[in-house]
Amino acid sequence: MMYNNQQLNELAEFYKNQLLNDTVPFWFPRSYDFENGGYLLMRDADGSLIDTDKAVWIQGRACWLLATLYNTVEPKQEWLEGAKIGYEFIKNKCFDTNGKMYFHVDQEGMPIRMRRYFFSETFAVIACAAYAQASGDQEAADLARRLFGVCLEYANGERAIAPKFENTRPSKGIGIPMIMMNTAQQLRETIGDPRCDEAIEKYIIEIETYFVKDDIRCVMEQVALDGSIIDHIDGRTLNPGHAIEGAWFILHEAIYRNNDPKLIDLGCRMLDYMWERGWDKEHGGILYFRDVYDRPVQEYWQDMKFWWPQNETIIATLLAFLITKDEKYAVMHQQIHDYAYAHFHDKEHGEWFGYLHRDGRIAQTAKGNMFKGPFHLPRQEWYCMSILEKYTK
Repeated sequence: MMYNNQQLNELAEFYKNQLLNDTVPFWFPRSYDFENGGYLLMRDADGSLIDTDKAVWIQGRACWLLATLYNTVEPKQEWLEGAKIGYEFIKNKCFDTNGKMYFHVDQEGMPIRMRRYFFSETFAVIACAAYAQASGDQEAADLARRLFGVCLEYANGERAIAPKFENTRPSKGIGIPMIMMNTAQQLRETIGDPRCDEAIEKYIIEIETYFVKDDIRCVMEQVALDGSIIDHIDGRTLNPGHAIEGAWFILHEAIYRNNDPKLIDLGCRMLDYMWERGWDKEHGGILYFRDVYDRPVQEYWQDMKFWWPQNETIIATLLAFLITKDEKYAVMHQQIHDYAYAHFHDKEHGEWFGYLHRDGRIAQTAKGNMFKGPFHLPRQEWYCMSILEKYTK
């Protein structure tokens, strides 16, 4: 099958309607914490609050969403004021005295946990940058660029995240180059920074050089420092949805570079390889973990369906089709779109359930927790709506 222009326009309208009339209203305005700042995002299926703690990286994600809606969809005052609530909370409550950001704080912003990685910082970059674009706040722009510099230092090993531990089996993961690439893309597309293009190119080269294995049609989640496969459980574990997310970041960059054929080829290879490994041929949907050699996976949730890999695959397959016009990507997109909206979407209360058993049964009802919030789903609907509008003009 091939999507014709009418079908693409219908898809654009579907994603827009889901975003603005289903997904965003589930979260806002009920999640604004006017008393303490930030957002109360840990919610059950009906939107009731199940915990008042705040995951810092999801505070940044929610702030980014609201500012991005203001910047690109409609300049609604509520979205701008909502983004400011998140920005002020991040700026004033989410940094330790040493400059490192917390991972987990309570409702008032008192610290509970700090993690060794720096993803709170990367999402703060895109939040502050989007808010700066929306508001014209120079302090927010300065903070976004300063934090981006800090993230570059962490990523390059120039700034220590934690006391050094002499690991006898050192490795590198795809997560850092992926997230840093997209952080740079977001910063470039909002307020700009002269370091972005060089950083993006560096991270794309790192992903292709070390993680993409054409000989076995695979994208590794982690590898040894020389790029070889670490033949132990952790080293063999694949995360198809994560690699597919990286694929669409690269396809997005291909569009930015006037449909760069090398990047289109790289992004499509990554998508193809991980669709082959991740798509559940029996029940549909993207499985959470696989072993590179099809051996048993250690984590007990390995065959569950989490919400976000479906979101990233919806974007990647649609983007691949729009760029290449290859019929197989239209087929893949329709498969993942139909599966995800049939199984994850809550038609009664809106938004998506986060966690399904392999056969599609709901594993638990929470829609917001320390890891799920208003990001992967609304980003998917916003991005698909936006890219379809661009390609169907």
